[in-house]
Amino acid sequence: YYQEKFYFTPGNTGFKVWDTRYAKIGIGICWDQWFPETARCLALNGAELLFYPTAIGSEPILDTDSCGHWQRTMQGHAAANIVPVIAANRYGLEEVTPSEETGGQSSSLDFYGSSFMTDETGAILEQAERQGEAVLLATYDLDKGASERLNWGLFRDRRPEMYQRITD
Repeated sequence: YYQEKFYFTPGNTGFKVWDTRYAKIGIGICWDQWFPETARCLALNGAELLFYPTAIGSEPILDTDSCGHWQRTMQGHAAANIVPVIAANRYGLEEVTPSEETGGQSSSLDFYGSSFMTDETGAILEQAERQGEAVLLATYDLDKGASERLNWGLFRDRRPEMYQRITD
């Protein structure tokens, strides 16, 4: 269940931002989405849009549907950084049957789709259904977002000297 750290080697390059012909984009992959530090670092590095490709669904160990929690977390990233968020999630049931490769364990994950796009305040602009493919479209005024970030002063008024506990 969501054990990326056992399949992939964590990178150490920080949170990079890519300058495309459309916007400066920051990308946090799957597990990164749960950490506000990811979104803040991407925004501080100049991201105008935050993308989060992910594969998330039911929480079988907890017997929990985390869709609402997931969306509110991502909406918070948008609002706290005044940067739109685009979250693309897979959908469908994936079952793992007992085998030598799985250590004899079985599991099933029900990925809940619900991909969505927010504006810079975190309001959901477009959202996919829980099941089925979808194409979501939204228009962003990047100049307005930049102006809002400047006017709110969220980056200007930070106090990093007070945040050491975060890195302990």
